[in-house]
Amino acid sequence: MRNIILASASGVRLKILNDFGFNVKVEAANVDEDEIKNSLLAEKFSSFDISRALAETKAKKISSKINDQMVLGADQVLDLGGNIFNKPENMELAVSLMKRLNGKEHSLFSSICLSKNGSTVWMHTEQVVLKMRELSDSFIKDYLQKVGLETIKKYGVYQIEGMGKDLFEEIKGDEYSVMGMPIKQLINYYKINEK
Repeated sequence: MRNIILASASGVRLKILNDFGFNVKVEAANVDEDEIKNSLLAEKFSSFDISRALAETKAKKISSKINDQMVLGADQVLDLGGNIFNKPENMELAVSLMKRLNGKEHSLFSSICLSKNGSTVWMHTEQVVLKMRELSDSFIKDYLQKVGLETIKKYGVYQIEGMGKDLFEEIKGDEYSVMGMPIKQLINYYKINEK
């Protein structure tokens, strides 16, 4: 059994890790993601680099307090034409984001970072390109109402593991990465590095 500490309160990430045989303890890092993103954007960091920096910050924050245990930090950045979008805080912002993504292709950068004793051990970033279908305004509003504001605030506007799959015309990449956990790459890391 692979023991790991997850530096995230994400129920979806926890479920994926459990489903693939990891023994997980949760210690949410509680970092101010928006503050970190804004400061990195001001320094002209790319979406790829921002997702990595957020995952690494979370992993290091928890691993620096816990000795000799592997800590996993994870984060995602949604990029539409070079613009980064945060998880919507209210239904109006959720509707606005869905309308901006409507009928367009965007990228989701999903990063995971393993840290031990406050140092980065390994990191991986997966880019998934998603093309949203053309959706009517009424469909968007109905869909978001069904998903619910609490879920949107936690996980963003599309739930690929549920109703959200139907939002997309095409998904180029790994669906686990869309859910925030590039699990295949994490398992490969352990296969190579387990003693």
